[in-house]
Amino acid sequence: MSSIFLRMSVLFVLLGVGLGYWMGMTHNFIVSPVHAHINLLGWVSMFLYGLFYRAFPEAAEGRLPKVHLALAGLGLPVMMIGLTLAVFEVAGLMPIAQILLILGPTLVVLGMIVWTVIVFRATGRKVVLAA
Repeated sequence: MSSIFLRMSVLFVLLGVGLGYWMGMTHNFIVSPVHAHINLLGWVSMFLYGLFYRAFPEAAEGRLPKVHLALAGLGLPVMMIGLTLAVFEVAGLMPIAQILLILGPTLVVLGMIVWTVIVFRATGRKVVLAA
């Protein structure tokens, strides 16, 4: 789980930095919100997820971390596609953009909620029974 999130994070940072580079070259900053979300949710959050799962390997076991991965890994791209369509105001695709801008952030928030549960489970007080 850790390696998957770490690898996803570096792919997102390449995308985010590439987008920032393009904006600087063209002096067209219309996709700044896309750039910011890719860097924050894609690079930073995914990297932190990866580090957390590396520090607490037992937290990566079971079904819940897989749900977290699916929600986080799908939510951000869906949201970024919707946001890109919205900021460019692509004619005819605005209804799809609106759907993606509801679905994507919902998946991201649900992923954060699942991750919160995982963090609390992994960092909660452990009771050791004496034999």
